[in-house]
Amino acid sequence: MHESRPLWADTPRIGIRAAHTPSKSEYDVIVVGAGISGALAAHALTDGRRSVLVVDRRTPVRGSTLASTAMIQHEIDIPLHKLAGMIGVEKANRAWRRSARAVEQLTRIVTDLGISCAFERKKTLFLAGDEYGSRALRSEVEARHVAGIEADFVDAAALGQQFGLDRTGAILSDISASANPAQMAAGILRAAVARGAELVSPLEITDLRATGDGVFLAAAEGKILSAGHIVFCSGYEFLKSLAQEDHSVVSTWALATPPGTDAPGWLKDCIVWEGADPYLYLRSSRDGRLIVGGEDEESETAYASPQKLASKAKVIRRKAEAMLGTALPDPEFVWAAPFGTTRTGLPLIGAVPGLDRVFAVMGFGGNGITFSQIAAEIVSSAISGHGDTDADLFAFGNGAS
Repeated sequence: MHESRPLWADTPRIGIRAAHTPSKSEYDVIVVGAGISGALAAHALTDGRRSVLVVDRRTPVRGSTLASTAMIQHEIDIPLHKLAGMIGVEKANRAWRRSARAVEQLTRIVTDLGISCAFERKKTLFLAGDEYGSRALRSEVEARHVAGIEADFVDAAALGQQFGLDRTGAILSDISASANPAQMAAGILRAAVARGAELVSPLEITDLRATGDGVFLAAAEGKILSAGHIVFCSGYEFLKSLAQEDHSVVSTWALATPPGTDAPGWLKDCIVWEGADPYLYLRSSRDGRLIVGGEDEESETAYASPQKLASKAKVIRRKAEAMLGTALPDPEFVWAAPFGTTRTGLPLIGAVPGLDRVFAVMGFGGNGITFSQIAAEIVSSAISGHGDTDADLFAFGNGAS
């Protein structure tokens, strides 16, 4: 078993050639972070006119992207009907609709760029649990219909007949996908580099200073870089000056079974999560693995514990077996990671308060790749000067997140 090593670390086509030092000291835009968020930002910003530099303190695509289970959902961690009570119906509806559009746009990007990353469109099965029972799920379906988002309620009898699952109900919906996140990020980065973006690694940013004319970055080697705009896409790793009280870091765990694992046939078409706390989520891969995760803890450090890794893997496996009603083989990969989250489940995207020309994307929860696409759209629009009609939903300091 590969302990504390994500499944994707051993897959091909995740390497990408990077320079060791920047070719110059001044750029139009510098993107900090070469994972999926940085890749999508670079893709959106590299237009043949701007000079774009992407830097990372480690090898590209070797940060939090490598730990993703890549369930590319339009569904946000906080159900629509509950989010509406937190930020208002109009804003909640816009957030969910924007998330759905982001999945569609990701599909187009992967297709247009011809990226080989096991990308597959999937349905989502959201199961009733101890946090959201069948009554809450019926309310959720109604809320989604009002927002113009398709979803069907599946009652207990139909759930047992169609899926062999013993729950009081579920929501079945479209507009989701799955992929190999490392291959996806690497492919998008390669495309951005081919269009003129510059990629430098390893290069650690240690400090920044923003002025009305631009932003200056200090690198660990003593090099000073400047840019018209800076975009921090560094996941849960960020400078102290970017810390936000609305954002917290938690720990999560995941496992992957060997290829060809015996599983219900419907899992090839669906990704699954449940209305529980902590919730379990799972999907199958193209080669027949089961990828299962959950057991999140509100701790910035728990993911680093070898003891927790072993105990959480056992719990996750046991819960998955109970859900599916079948025994699973010993996992081939088990790993843990930190990730950012917010009260509403919405990310923080946009200009950082008090820092002119500095943008950041934080708090992606269970929708990392989907929110990364939204972030790329919002930030690139802001830098281009024409804004985004949904930017207010995710803005720093708006009190909603």
